[in-house]
Amino acid sequence: QVQLVESGGGLVQAGGSLRLSCAASGRTFSSNAMGWFRQAPGKEREFVSAISWNGGSTDYLDSVKGRFTISRDNAKNTVYLQMNNMKPEDTAVYFCAARIRGSNWSPSKDRYEYDYWGQGTQVTVSS
Repeated sequence: QVQLVESGGGLVQAGGSLRLSCAASGRTFSSNAMGWFRQAPGKEREFVSAISWNGGSTDYLDSVKGRFTISRDNAKNTVYLQMNNMKPEDTAVYFCAARIRGSNWSPSKDRYEYDYWGQGTQVTVSS
């Protein structure tokens, strides 16, 4: 059974940092792009960041550029999202996802191009 499990969420003050992890099990995703998305209450799920299969290509939502960094450790089958200088508008449930179909080695901003999803981890930034 394939699983993506996020961890590292929590409550942080504005300006603080959190590091999210997404551990995969059931199959390896070392050849697949991975992404992070978030969903705030009453809003659509939005793209945050994505990384290519080897980490050579990354992409970010404009509002998190310079503050968030995505990385991966294929030996551990894990993807990370380092979030610095966090803002109240970063508050959301954060989901990781794996891309299997199509150009699956390349990062994508389109959530419909991802096939496996984690259950999400809550991130709350207080002002």
